[in-house]
Amino acid sequence: MTAPLVVWDPRMLGYDLGGDHPLHPLRWELTWALAGDLGILDAYQVLTPDAADDETLGTIHTPAYIAAVREASEEFPGRVGHGLGTPDNPMFPGMHENSALIAGGSVQAAQAIARGDVDRAVNFCGGLHHAMADYASGFCVYNDAALAIRALLDAGVRKVAYVDVDVHHGDGVQAAFYDDPRVLTVSLHESPLSLFPGTGWPAELGRGAAQGTAVNVALPPGTSDAGWLRAFHAVVPGVVGAFRPEVLVTQHGADTHREDPLADLVLTIDGQRTTYQALRSLAESTTGGRWLALGGGGYATVRVVPRSWTNLLAIVAGRDIDPSTPLPADWIALAARARPDIELPIDMTEGTTGPVAHERWDGSVEMSVDKAILSTRNAIYPLYGLDPHDPRD
Repeated sequence: MTAPLVVWDPRMLGYDLGGDHPLHPLRWELTWALAGDLGILDAYQVLTPDAADDETLGTIHTPAYIAAVREASEEFPGRVGHGLGTPDNPMFPGMHENSALIAGGSVQAAQAIARGDVDRAVNFCGGLHHAMADYASGFCVYNDAALAIRALLDAGVRKVAYVDVDVHHGDGVQAAFYDDPRVLTVSLHESPLSLFPGTGWPAELGRGAAQGTAVNVALPPGTSDAGWLRAFHAVVPGVVGAFRPEVLVTQHGADTHREDPLADLVLTIDGQRTTYQALRSLAESTTGGRWLALGGGGYATVRVVPRSWTNLLAIVAGRDIDPSTPLPADWIALAARARPDIELPIDMTEGTTGPVAHERWDGSVEMSVDKAILSTRNAIYPLYGLDPHDPRD
């Protein structure tokens, strides 16, 4: 079996929104270090990306927006608009170059999968799913996830399924393919009533010939590991299996964690690990293992994100980490130097040494998460000839 690809270039750490901005490149640096110290990177081929050129970026983004990002990258930019220069998306020198480098990594990994060079690839610096065709949004400048999906389609892949497990709705990817029946976008996220970007309702289904290819599970605040997994298994395998994609693209925002400062779900590292294992099983059962995994949000920069995405790297490579594995001393020293104010974890678990247990949805609506499940199934399942009330479907 050909070793999977991991996208990495230290220059991507230049995607730095500055100051106390929540999206800090330290989370990528510490992930790379932890995966290396645990030997996970030995299972990978490293893809050093080239920056996506304007033609590639233009498959999703408008020329005016690309020009605005270039202007925002200058040392003394003018007033550029397009969502740039806001508290969420401040301008910084090198914005275009660093954003295009991350985008290029996801596109080139997708192209390698489409060519058959590899079956699996990871770009944990990617997953910038909020960027729209003509404006920046939610810390995201270029939408590498949408660009990667477009690259797969342009390479001849007939159907792509995108599953987004970030706490925030994958709105930019959904918008990019809302009328394209070749792309299924599935997003499990905290309810739009309580969290940015305020979209991702079950009634958002896709448009025209693509009706039924946008799937949204809006979870109530406070949803835990068991509830999240209950919702995932009640919706995602059924609809993805019915869609029959050729490649699975996934976005793994770690901001579902209970310590994340920007959201209100309460998953653990162990729940996130179990999520990634479920997505691997989904890839194996629906696409023959052809799988591109991306990063995303996650703002518990030291305690959560590096462990979560190191688990992701291990799971994609088929080298799952024993949850009780101690964190290496070198990594702890590196993290302590970077953030001496934070109490560091000691191992790869938060108390569960195997997959997190959850109850299968049985068709009831007793819990608030069950109501979210049924809302999505009622909207989507009939469009695939599935019974929304039958938990066997």
